[in-house]
Amino acid sequence: MTRRQKRTLLVILAAFVLFLGGELVPLGGVWRFLAFLVPYLLVGWDVLWRSVQNIAHGQIFDENFLMSVATIGAMAVGEYAEGVAVMLFYQVGELFQSVAVGKSRRSIAALMDIRPEYANVVRGGETLQAAPEDVAVGEELIIKPGERIPLDCVVTEGSGSVNTAAMTGESAPRDVTVGDALVSGTVNINAVLRARVTSVYAESTVARILDMVENSSERKARTENFITKFARYYTPAVVFAAVALALIPPLAFAQPWGKWVHRALAFLVVSCPCALVISVPLSFFAGIGGASRRGILVKGSNYLEALSHVRTVVFDKTGTLTRGAFTVTRVSPEGMDGETLLNLAAAVESWSTHPIARAVTERARDPKKADGDVEEAPGMGIKATVEGRRVSVGNRRLMASEGITVPEDDAAGTAVYVSVDGRYAGEIVISDTLKEDAVACIQRLHHMGVRAVMLTGDRQAAAQAAAKELGVDQVMSELLPEDKVSALESLMESSGGTVAFVGDGINDAPVLMRADVGLAMGALGSDAAIEAADMVLMDDRPSRSAEAIAISRRTMGIVWQNILFALAVKLAMLLLIAVGFANMWLAVFADVGVAVLAILNALRCMNVGGVGCENT
Repeated sequence: MTRRQKRTLLVILAAFVLFLGGELVPLGGVWRFLAFLVPYLLVGWDVLWRSVQNIAHGQIFDENFLMSVATIGAMAVGEYAEGVAVMLFYQVGELFQSVAVGKSRRSIAALMDIRPEYANVVRGGETLQAAPEDVAVGEELIIKPGERIPLDCVVTEGSGSVNTAAMTGESAPRDVTVGDALVSGTVNINAVLRARVTSVYAESTVARILDMVENSSERKARTENFITKFARYYTPAVVFAAVALALIPPLAFAQPWGKWVHRALAFLVVSCPCALVISVPLSFFAGIGGASRRGILVKGSNYLEALSHVRTVVFDKTGTLTRGAFTVTRVSPEGMDGETLLNLAAAVESWSTHPIARAVTERARDPKKADGDVEEAPGMGIKATVEGRRVSVGNRRLMASEGITVPEDDAAGTAVYVSVDGRYAGEIVISDTLKEDAVACIQRLHHMGVRAVMLTGDRQAAAQAAAKELGVDQVMSELLPEDKVSALESLMESSGGTVAFVGDGINDAPVLMRADVGLAMGALGSDAAIEAADMVLMDDRPSRSAEAIAISRRTMGIVWQNILFALAVKLAMLLLIAVGFANMWLAVFADVGVAVLAILNALRCMNVGGVGCENT
């Protein structure tokens, strides 16, 4: 408990003791009133004060107003014990809510406690401790075992292991050595590392993630906005209904005033919408926290709600469903030997950073050196002059642009075609392997009733082979980067429902932004992903996307459980009070009980995991 919560508990206990004293000591008249007025003011002064402040600001109809009117009314008609009891139980409910919310917040705060406190910077030959915000790009850091990596940087000396659990939800450490990138917020485990800073703190991964999590509450779900609007109209409606309940029977039917005023006060107590206005936002907050425990960062509850309605998930292929680790599996030269073909292709591909290009250059034993005159054809390939010959390396479109016809081939892989001086010189087949959990991810989506679609720039034969192995429902192949947006839009039109896109977050930013919900996967350290996506999956496992859908559905299920339960109980109690089958005491227990149960149910959203979520 916090100091404030402990103080509130002491006030409640003191007021309860005084309340018992007023009940047990035989007092009458004004002395009985004063005996109950002291515990009433002790436990309820903050509610009364907030009510006055809200009225002064034009916010009349809220839970503080309802509690104030109900309890002051009870005291006015001589029901002193009930007036104090209502305020006591209300404060007990508020304390319980405060503790529950605090527990949820602390859990998320501990989970996201990735903000580095200091950085060991080498300046003038000495190692100094400095605030991460004061370290510049290019400065050298010393990172000791057990320390949190303060800034995005690159290892310049040493090798060891890094714990990325706070960022990815995975406990398995990642090995790093010279040249490897280190991401701020992760923890150095077992070796002293020297590293060079690559970005200032404000632009670091940890700063972006913290900003995203802290601002997630600003993007409210439609259900949250509905409850806010509902409470705005519901509260004045029940106040006027209570006034009507107090006035109409005595005035129209000569009923006793005391009985109907008492019913109206109980009506006000049970009508308080706190169970709804507390539990619904808390459910989303807990759901976002539970997702972050699994390395799934959600930018707002609106995206969590939207994901629960997804019926089609579109995957990019390379780097998302596959490892993106290409190897040359076949070389088919024409008019030259295979090594010469590889060496020529490697000379041209050395100008590219694409994974396929790296696979070619790594396979070549004696790559030639390109003379220059490099020309890149986006989405098709690259051309360069090698030893006086014009060499083109790329896909079928590149060859067609040069008027070259390539032979048909159904090899299961990505075909890289090579031409020399305008003549076809051969084909190099590059193959990629599926990620370990890719097939399980598609199966889990099907189990949840979600279609899986794959987009790829690969030729049709290679795409169909991968699609068959994965078990996806539809594959769209031979797409240029700009074609992926159009393909996604056509799927969004034909599906008739919410469509999510899962990409690797580096070159899929336009598609991530266009989708109903964009999930950037394997985005640890990717600025483009954090900026463009609605959700960031911090590791390379495609199954996280299925897990995110399961978490969103579980959260929305709990949200609607709370809404329907609270409304059903309150409606039943309002009717019982109106016809005289329930009194003020039962109204208090109903109001506090519904709020407590709804809060406990909302906190279930924190308890999510990889097992069993598919059935939620």
